[in-house]
Amino acid sequence: MFNNFPSIPIFVAVVECGSFSRAAEKLNLTKSAVSKRINHLEDELGIRLIQRTTRHISLTEAGERYYEHVSKALNFAQQGVDAVAELQGEPRGKLRITAPMSFGVRHVAPFITEFLAQYPHIELDLQLEDRMVDMVAEGYDLAIRIGHLADSNLIAKRLTDCHSVLCASPEYLKNHKVPEQPSDLMEHNCIKYTYFRGGNDWTFLREQQEFKVLPKGNMTVNNSEAIRRTLLSGLGIGQLPTFIVGKDIQAGKLVSIMNHYHLPKHAVYAVYPQRKHLPQKVRLFVDFIAKQYGTPSPYWDNGVF
Repeated sequence: MFNNFPSIPIFVAVVECGSFSRAAEKLNLTKSAVSKRINHLEDELGIRLIQRTTRHISLTEAGERYYEHVSKALNFAQQGVDAVAELQGEPRGKLRITAPMSFGVRHVAPFITEFLAQYPHIELDLQLEDRMVDMVAEGYDLAIRIGHLADSNLIAKRLTDCHSVLCASPEYLKNHKVPEQPSDLMEHNCIKYTYFRGGNDWTFLREQQEFKVLPKGNMTVNNSEAIRRTLLSGLGIGQLPTFIVGKDIQAGKLVSIMNHYHLPKHAVYAVYPQRKHLPQKVRLFVDFIAKQYGTPSPYWDNGVF
């Protein structure tokens, strides 16, 4: 009979924290207590789960397989706790959210203090990264995503519009002819985004016609904030969402160009796993953040168009 179920949350914490000491701090336990529980777990399973060195830990093949299953089980158990907590009337429990790095820093993190002040029994875990995470496999309750959404079993709620602009610094435009049409961009240094979902081409719309151009440039970057800084330094032309460059355009630090063309419009979505009952904590955060942004036009577009 397996008697180490209480060790599962400790094992998951060690894996997610990347060390015994950080897991101990998170769980309010001593490092030796955490190590002892993991040793007992491995003894009962009869196999090594974690390789330890003086500097870091890593999962064995067995550890990876075990984590894949027990992390999902722990997440389902948490959903059960959340469902019962809702009957008590006050939202509580851990809320795991993933969001793109630049958007999350600018337009999610600043509102967290206010949200937690309203709901002090919710523990929020916000992870910012630009890769497309597997929400179910990695145990997230909610994702903030932008642009075209792939078909999936996830539920998506539109939060607000997402506009992009073609822009450059005044200094760059002083030294280069201002482009008037998409083909003119072939004569410019275009800064490209690694994860651009539109493919390699840049697409422009005008009078129900679509124009595509394959930009040329000496820099490709995997982070939108880095592209913004590059444009501010005067290196070239780029297209970025207004949630990043809206304030720069308002301040005259960047100039929106080729405004007689439009870039494809997207949206900001809240995405969550399909469940019979949406957890109260998820619903509350989605409603809260949508109210902060405004619709259909978000607050960061004020004074840009």
